[in-house]
Amino acid sequence: MANILPNLAADIYKAADIVGRELVGIIPSVTINAGSEGAAFGDTVRSAFTRAAGVNTSYTPAMTIPEGDDQTVDNKTMTIDQVANVQIPYTGEDILHLNNGVGYETVYGDQIAQAMRAITNAIESYAGVTLKNGASRAHGTAGTTPFGSNFDEIAELRQILVDNGMPLDGQATIAMNSTAGTKLRNLAQLQKVNEAGGEELLRRGELLNLQGLMLKESHGIASHTKGGMTGADITAATGPIGATALPFDGGTVNTTGFAVGDVIVLGGDTRKYIVGTGSTATSGTVTINEPGLIQLAAEDATITVGNSYTGNVAFHRAAAELVVRPPSQPFGGDAATERLTVQDPFSGLVYEIAVYKGYGKVMFDITTFYAMKVWKPAFVATLLG
Repeated sequence: MANILPNLAADIYKAADIVGRELVGIIPSVTINAGSEGAAFGDTVRSAFTRAAGVNTSYTPAMTIPEGDDQTVDNKTMTIDQVANVQIPYTGEDILHLNNGVGYETVYGDQIAQAMRAITNAIESYAGVTLKNGASRAHGTAGTTPFGSNFDEIAELRQILVDNGMPLDGQATIAMNSTAGTKLRNLAQLQKVNEAGGEELLRRGELLNLQGLMLKESHGIASHTKGGMTGADITAATGPIGATALPFDGGTVNTTGFAVGDVIVLGGDTRKYIVGTGSTATSGTVTINEPGLIQLAAEDATITVGNSYTGNVAFHRAAAELVVRPPSQPFGGDAATERLTVQDPFSGLVYEIAVYKGYGKVMFDITTFYAMKVWKPAFVATLLG
């Protein structure tokens, strides 16, 4: 057993390929920032952003070339603060028993595949929560599965995103849980569209491309438990349009107050805003996600917290970024006798596999560091279920 990973390399890459193809929801639909270089837990990753361009409204012929407008490239940062790790220990007795059966290499390959699957599931679930909490607004009825009889919810979600300025470039997705997916499959319209198309969509786990949105299922769709805030109202007329900080008072906290991800409506405005920064105070400020208010709220307008919900999400690829890295190693390496970094070309996920040999025992360690942020909440909307 001097060299374990070389014997398993083909199975490991095959496992990464299989797991990658199972990512039918959120991970392959967001921006992936991945690399094989090691990162430290707590590292800061920078992403560049360009500002909106200004438009010149004058034209003056001249013999000299204009200087042009000064350009500034901004950057945002996120901290790698999540880790997914699976450890698989074996003793000599374990290997002897396996060799009396299918052989340890076969079982090792299967277990590494399961480890990658578990890590993938953890990242997908984390991504679902991140998108839910970072959405701009919501549509639908909490507690009611969408697509009960038609596709109307898709058009409503599309309107939210388009009104928020989302580009129509074919990179938008609606990720939903299997309950909503089943409702879709039971619609006669969907069955007819799939009959007219091929099997390629279904093989990729994609239900349908409808109105410029790719419909996908995901096991990582998050459930949201509403905060306990009641009785709060706006303390002063809000403004301007686009404001995200809402002053309030008169609230009863009921332990949790305004929770991140809560759906709130203001007075007679039926738009459903998403809380980005909560509050456990009876008065103060609650922050909604960008692009903020579409309609001004009057003084004393009641802030109503919506019911708990399932957070199916519609989003553009540029809305969120997922950073994935293998862990960095100390100078000269650690106690691992072998190490292999695997990156799936389809999903961009990176898995590092290390072998540690001890006294009468060997252990496989599979680790991924990751983080995710919603950079553009305006390009995310929640479909309540």
